[in-house]
Amino acid sequence: MRYEYSPITTRPAGRWPGGRKLAVYVAVGVEDYRFGEGLTEDLLPGVEAPDLVNTAWRDYGNRVGAFRLFHRLAEFGIPPTVLLNTMVYETAPDVTDAARRLGAEFVAHGITNSDTLAGLDAAAEKAYLSDVAGRIATAEGTPPGGWSSPWLTHTPRTPDLLAATGYRYVLDLRMDDQPVWLTTDSGPLLSIPYPLELNDSTTMVGRAASAADFTAMVIDEFDELLAAADEQPLVMGLVTHSFISGAPFRLRALSRALEHLAAHRDDVWFCRPGEIFREVAQHDRVGR
Repeated sequence: MRYEYSPITTRPAGRWPGGRKLAVYVAVGVEDYRFGEGLTEDLLPGVEAPDLVNTAWRDYGNRVGAFRLFHRLAEFGIPPTVLLNTMVYETAPDVTDAARRLGAEFVAHGITNSDTLAGLDAAAEKAYLSDVAGRIATAEGTPPGGWSSPWLTHTPRTPDLLAATGYRYVLDLRMDDQPVWLTTDSGPLLSIPYPLELNDSTTMVGRAASAADFTAMVIDEFDELLAAADEQPLVMGLVTHSFISGAPFRLRALSRALEHLAAHRDDVWFCRPGEIFREVAQHDRVGR
């Protein structure tokens, strides 16, 4: 394994900046798909080609949903984290422009979500990771600090190649409620807790949970972690997608959860993953 066992009961107390107990980041997946090829996220499975129905459902995110999600997060004073397919720079540049104006952090999320790292050899995988970092660096003026894999896929070399390519943290894993250092051939790589279940794709599309169910999950996760954070500084993540949570009925339900979170801002550090990385790297406040 890339990390050692460490029970949370043995770790020191502490606080995040401003004396806050719980760090919360909210990610918005902004994705692009190659029409008719590669992997897809489908609401209606089994549609025969040409699949205009699921394509249009996904396209809603970059035409409408992303802007409404960004606006709603801004209303609650929550800075967005964008899990970005870099092809969006070409296919929907207004989306990245809107995110940039709100001070979003862009986390590398592949070129398109039709892609997967699975099956790539070392040279091809390193080139892919480098291409994504280079495209974000060109657009934003600095390379991304973080990576989140399309479809959460990896090869046995992915952590090593991420560190070797200059990535400092990864948003893919949830083995803890605190960040955890992973070992790689090129030095440590920080794993920041990724909410596999507080993810509108895996939960509302993958497991057919309702918008109300998802909202209840977010609130319950938050309340439980906030109480547990009396003992140690913890991290909560929430992953949304522009074409899923950006749909009006889901956005209205999600807003009830965001309002609940924002009402506790005296105890909560609403932040971006890069800020968590910098705080952890400075103080080594991690789960190990």
